[in-house]
Amino acid sequence: MKWYRKLHWKIIIGLILGLLWGLFSSLVGWNQFTIDYIRPFGTIFVDLLKLIAVPLVLASLVVGVSSLNDMTKLSRLGGKTIGIYMITTVFAITIGLTVVNVIQPGKTLPEETRVTLMESYSENLEGRDEAAQALVDRSPLQFFVDIVPENVIQAASDNANMLQVVFIAIILGIGIINIPVQKGEVLINFFDALNDVIIKIVDLIMKTAPYGVFALMAAVIVDLAGDDLTQALTLLRALAWYCVAVIIGLLIHVTIVYFSLFKIFSKMKLRDFLKAIQPAILLGFSTSSSAATLPVTMERVEKNLGVDEEVSSFVLPVGATINMDGTSLYQAVAAVFIAQALGMDLTILQQLTIVLTATLASIGAAGVPGAGIIMLVIVLQAVQVPVEGIALILGVDRILDMARTAVNVTGDAAVSVAVASSEGMLGSLHFDDDE
Repeated sequence: MKWYRKLHWKIIIGLILGLLWGLFSSLVGWNQFTIDYIRPFGTIFVDLLKLIAVPLVLASLVVGVSSLNDMTKLSRLGGKTIGIYMITTVFAITIGLTVVNVIQPGKTLPEETRVTLMESYSENLEGRDEAAQALVDRSPLQFFVDIVPENVIQAASDNANMLQVVFIAIILGIGIINIPVQKGEVLINFFDALNDVIIKIVDLIMKTAPYGVFALMAAVIVDLAGDDLTQALTLLRALAWYCVAVIIGLLIHVTIVYFSLFKIFSKMKLRDFLKAIQPAILLGFSTSSSAATLPVTMERVEKNLGVDEEVSSFVLPVGATINMDGTSLYQAVAAVFIAQALGMDLTILQQLTIVLTATLASIGAAGVPGAGIIMLVIVLQAVQVPVEGIALILGVDRILDMARTAVNVTGDAAVSVAVASSEGMLGSLHFDDDE
């Protein structure tokens, strides 16, 4: 098969063409055309992925839990999953702090740029401070309270409630285990068939991925550039070192932390791992949503990486909500960058506070709309850096959001491999001809 007919190359081509169209659209003044007639196709693509996320998690997890027939094994899976996610998050934050202190991107930002951006973007912070404070003021156990839904329909109506869906699926699976086998098989067969149907739907949706990615990227560039491309490029140049610091940190995290994870738990090579889940990484990058990418991530992890469905159906939905390696690293870099830009020097103790606060915020903010910015507000408040400084980075946040989501998706898949290998539930790698 020719290289350009493979799925991941089609998606990459779509990304590049979307970038070029967005730049061309901004230059010739076709932004409104792009917004009205191209962006909707990207929105539809993302909505299709979100549409099947909840039924996929529900069906696959019910089948997975009901097939365990062992509560000890289920609790062991949960402990390993959350434990590894927390460890990788701490490493991500530490790497981010190290990189930003070495590069010191905040000290390269011109004074006039800071003033202009603070004035231009301050309205975007409206309500974020209050939302972050509300999150901080919650009970320490509120996270666990939020996991238990009071209404099944309401929980399934919003992808932000994915942990509630996971809880429902686990309870349902446990209930099936505790009824006569003959009756339980009816439900298991139903959810198993539903899971197979959804996987086929994922395959169909993925055929439209290159076009959806094209539309999404074109819309991102138009939003970033607005009607003044020169001003946008000037802003990008002013914040270039900040972007470089975040991206270098993300690359180091993927290369070192996930490589080490495979060395400890499995014999899988990082290169093979990345090749197997390329479409999921690219979709995470283009959609900026781990939840929207979840159906594709689950398919690739089971089909290409050989992770048993019992593991993937539990680890990945949990990861899509509480695993924020890329986002936590970004919080660390952004907090120190803003402090540097405002002429503040953070002490070692303050930076250790960032590690603790960002780790806890990554759990507490799970499922909260706009979690990335709200998490950053919490971190800044913890080290007494003016929250208004977030205005300095909003111009490039969308692009970096894409990069950190790609790392979040990669982390979800990596942890699923580690947990599966530790449980003896990891098969062999498999690459289709179209991959």
